[in-house]
Order: sequence, then C-alpha cells, then structure tokens
Amino acid sequence: MSTPAPGRAATPRHARRPDVTESTLDTGKLFAARLQAARVRPYLATALFALHPVESRSVPTMAVDPYWRCYVSPAFVDRMPVEELAGVWVHEVSHLLRDHHGRSDRYAHRHELTGPAERLRMNIAADCEINDDIFGDRLVAPEGAVRPASLGLEDGELMEDYLRQFRLGPHTAHLAWLECGSGADGLPRPWDLGPDGAHGLSTQERDAVRFRVAQGITGRPGNAPAGWRRWAEEAFHPSQPWRELLGAAVRAAASAPGTGEDYVYGRPARRSAAVPGAVLPSLRRRPARVVVVIDTSGSVSDAELGSALLEVAAISRAVGGRRDLVGVLPCDAAAGRVRPLCGGAEGVELLGGGGTDLRTGFTRALESRPRPDVVVMLTDGQTPWPSRRPPCRTVVGLFGRHHGHSSYDESDPEYVPGGPPAWARVVTIG
Repeated sequence: MSTPAPGRAATPRHARRPDVTESTLDTGKLFAARLQAARVRPYLATALFALHPVESRSVPTMAVDPYWRCYVSPAFVDRMPVEELAGVWVHEVSHLLRDHHGRSDRYAHRHELTGPAERLRMNIAADCEINDDIFGDRLVAPEGAVRPASLGLEDGELMEDYLRQFRLGPHTAHLAWLECGSGADGLPRPWDLGPDGAHGLSTQERDAVRFRVAQGITGRPGNAPAGWRRWAEEAFHPSQPWRELLGAAVRAAASAPGTGEDYVYGRPARRSAAVPGAVLPSLRRRPARVVVVIDTSGSVSDAELGSALLEVAAISRAVGGRRDLVGVLPCDAAAGRVRPLCGGAEGVELLGGGGTDLRTGFTRALESRPRPDVVVMLTDGQTPWPSRRPPCRTVVGLFGRHHGHSSYDESDPEYVPGGPPAWARVVTIG
C-alpha cells in the first residue's frame, strides 16, 4: 500500500466516491463473486450464503452489521473485478464469524474507550487479524487491504493484540476511509436496519452458522489457514468463565498460606543464635506441586475426557507454565501412577472405563513423591469422596451435569450422585 503525501490520506480506487450518478446494484456480478468465494473457500460457504446483501448508497464499499446483513454500494460493485469482489465477500463475512463486533464492544468497555476514532482503530485491528492469511490460493486480495506489515506489526495475532500495539496517527491517515460497518467494530451506523429489520439472523441462527463453518474447517484442517484453524478450535472449545475460575482456584490454592512451605537446613534459621550449639532449620517456600486426578470411569464421555485434557493445559498455565510441577493421574475404580506433564497434555494416556472410586486417586496422589500441595479432581461427580479432608488443598472441576443426593449406585438409572464435600473448592466445567 502506498504512503500518502503529507497532509493527504491516500484512498484506494475502489473506496472513492464516484463523480457520476450511481447505477442500480449489479446483483448478477455480486452473486457471481460470492459463488467464486464459496468455490475457493468451501468451508465458508454456509456463512457466505447466510449473509443477506442490502443495496445502500451510504456505504463506500461493503459493510456488515451484527445481524448478518451486508450493505453494498452499487458503484463499488461496478468498479471491482469479480476476483477482488470475492475477496471482499470473504473479508466481510470473516468479521461476523469472528465476532469482531462483540469483541470490540467488550474491549471498549474494559478500557473505557469511546468515540468513532477508537472504533476505527478496532476496525483496523480486526482487518489485520483477518487479512494476514486469508488471501492467496485463488483468493485475490482487494486493493488497499490492510495488512499487519503496513503498520509494522507481525502476522498471526488477534485483534486485541494488535490494539495494544498501535495508535491512530500520521502513519494510519491513509486508512481513514476504512468502513466495514457495525459488524466489524460494534458501533451502530445510520444505515443499519437494526435487530428488528428484515432478513436479520437470530442469535441461534448465527451460532448455527458458526458451528457449521467450524465443522467444515476441523473436518479438513489442511485446507484452512492457521487463523481459521485457531478460530475453529476456539469455536468448539470456547474460552468460558469456568476456565478462568478453575485457573483462579488453582492459583489461590497454590499460593495459600502454608502451601509449598517446608523446613530446610540449607540456610539456618535466625533463631539459631538463641540456641547455642544447635542448628535450627528455616522455613522456605518452594513452587507448589499440583496433581490432576482425571476421572476415566465409564460414566465419563469422550467429550468430557477431551475437555479434561484442555483443563490440564490450562492448569499448567495457572502455575506459571511449569509443567514439571504438574502430574496427571487417570483413575476409575483403580489408580495407576502419577505421570509428569513434561511432554504436554496431548501425550497423556487416559486409560480406564470401569467403575468409579476417586478415593483411590486421592490416596495414590498423596503417596507420590514429592507430595502434592494441591490436588485437582476432574470428574462427573459419580464417585464416593474421602470421609476426611486430605492434608492438601483440593479443587474439584465438575463436568456440568445436575447433581443432587442419593445412595451410590451407578447401575441404578435413577442414580444422582451426591455433591463434592464442603472442604473442596468446586468449579463447574462447561
């Protein structure tokens, strides 16, 4: 992209206002471009055909709103080659799939940002997230497409990362024309039809489109760029509050008074001076060790086991990324041995499938050396619990089901397990 002359913003040819009367929207050309986009990016076809075009002379190019309407300038369609117009289709629908309007609103609220200028900055950052890897491989980049390199930034980051790295100024003056609509930055536009306008998608319909696209990407991951694969993984395993709560619970347990403390003789205690002839040990704090006991009984589904592995990775991050301080123990009615996480959660073998008695997991975890300071149980809750509080902090990650009371009998179809004991910190997963 060319650098603008001092005091003048360079505007791409396709974004300039025409000097002649606008023509009627050429829907044949517009839909041909959409078909071209679906052919070169088949995993986005569901989203592309869910987007409803609306003719508008108020937008300079194409812009979207959060309800999956695409406002299209007839003059813009006339000026653009079909190949570049296909790239614009993919670009605009990417804003909606990646929830840039919702993320922009949340970012603005957290950082107390107001005004159109900040929303323009969010639009630029959102474009950087999209445009770093969607073009090429038969998808032509439209003239003026914003790339991270044009701002001196690295590829492969998220909108929120880019927002922390640049501010508006002379180096962004050439982007003042940028207008992808409220679907890109969350700020309503005068031309928006709003939530009650025609052809808008409901929340459930939008979620269904995203799910179908994520399925298409994960089904054939080799055909999608890294940015889309990352998005699809997040769509199936979204960043939910429970993950933050679980991480906070583990950090709180690991940093609680007395956790990770032990007496050592490497450095004598200062009290030794008061006891001539005796060397007293000093109390020192070491990094907390965590053992994660994963319920692998027959009542736990494959999806829940997959979620458990994701939680193990999150737990390792909660203790500062020290995988050597995290051990994993699969357990059904019997427990194996604690295995270190040094190879990563993807290398953990979750063997089991029988009945459930996580008391054996508690016992085996406490027998491991060095003894853990925190035990995390990831379970569906269909287990008897220790009658006494273990001599360590305990966090229970409970797979989201309905829990109540009853006697312990998994063979009973009416069985509803009792809840975890009061001495455990409980976080519901999913």
